[in-house]
Amino acid sequence: MPITITMPALSPTMTEGKLAKWNVKEGDKITSGMVLAEIETDKATMEVEAVDEGTMGKLLVPEGAEGVAVNAPIALLLEEGEDAAALKGAAPAAPAASKPEPAPAAKPAPAIPIVARPTASAAPPASAMPVAQRSDGGRLFASPLAKRLASEAGLDLARIRGSGPHGRVVKADVEAARAGGSATATAPAAAPGPAAKPPAPVAPIAPPAGDFIEVPLTSMRKIIAKRLAESKQTIPHFYLTIEVELEALLALRQQLNAKSDAYKLSVNDFVVRACGLALRKVPTANAIWGGDKILQSRTYDVSVAVALDGGLITPIVRDADRKGLAEISAEMKELAGKAKAGKLKPEEFQGGAFSLSNLGMYGIKEFAAVINPPQGSILAVGAGEQRPVVKQGALAIATVMSCTLACDHRVIDGALGAKWLAAFKALIEDPLTMLL
Repeated sequence: MPITITMPALSPTMTEGKLAKWNVKEGDKITSGMVLAEIETDKATMEVEAVDEGTMGKLLVPEGAEGVAVNAPIALLLEEGEDAAALKGAAPAAPAASKPEPAPAAKPAPAIPIVARPTASAAPPASAMPVAQRSDGGRLFASPLAKRLASEAGLDLARIRGSGPHGRVVKADVEAARAGGSATATAPAAAPGPAAKPPAPVAPIAPPAGDFIEVPLTSMRKIIAKRLAESKQTIPHFYLTIEVELEALLALRQQLNAKSDAYKLSVNDFVVRACGLALRKVPTANAIWGGDKILQSRTYDVSVAVALDGGLITPIVRDADRKGLAEISAEMKELAGKAKAGKLKPEEFQGGAFSLSNLGMYGIKEFAAVINPPQGSILAVGAGEQRPVVKQGALAIATVMSCTLACDHRVIDGALGAKWLAAFKALIEDPLTMLL
């Protein structure tokens, strides 16, 4: 019987992906470890290797197809001794919305909803369950796993609001509805009596005046929008700003860079190391919210925001407290290069409790960043610039950098955040201590 190759889950948050490229064709001999395809997720483009050996019998999903659900069949592999006849009755082609179909002609509407079902799309994943519809007759989009879980729990999918792409109902939505009290689930039909009040519809936005170009959302932009909206809605942010003087750091950086052509240290390299050392000095700030507990990380990792075309990603410098400046500099260059090429591995951008976002190179004086869930804090670093300061009662000029720490108040209180910033400031203003 042919082996079904399915869309892999390449990250914990992945529910669907784009089959960017096939590296094999039907009839090719497949060996274990061979790269079969490239899958584009919300974070990166990753290669999928073969586990089994045989002959590629049929490619079920075309190259470039988008919206292919995790665990959906994408190809059939013939085992040794099997021929094309074995493909009869095998798994059907996996559903994928590679290109949205144009919306059918309809009466002009006065408003465009902010979040709505796609007006037209490919069929949802095949399932033994009948196609679900919402109360307004529109098609319901749900992942196969969400359908199975809803069926087992006796939940009506049409009464669960999806949080996935295009309003797709995913596993988390079903679990929230099953737990009860979730805003994503609509109350079930009540017994005869007064009708329950339906949930408030999504507020529409009027078509804007002017000439606009419609830019389709990439997978990365969709997940950024979802996660950061979730962050501001669910994480109680508060902000602490401190100013640090850079004179000593800039002088040390110049001396170190003059000693060797093997590296070129940036101010950001010093900041990354200072963050790792400050987390080690104040370990209770190196934590995330765990629902009914606080989870304190045993390693002092620093996620660093890297700008990409159409989004950003936060590759992680692991054990930043234990790495020298030259090592951090080389690692950041490698991670940034991989990020911009879409070649980061999941372990290179997942995890950590703390992030760093530096916009100083763009001339930004000061800003406040949004916490990247489930992390507990993020440091926003502005540009170093000459400012008037008072030293020993006299006015002087110093190179000063503003840094703002955004904290999850469920994990970090004001005094704890201030303690961490004090440790960070001491390291930046006395950079020789970072070399010990």
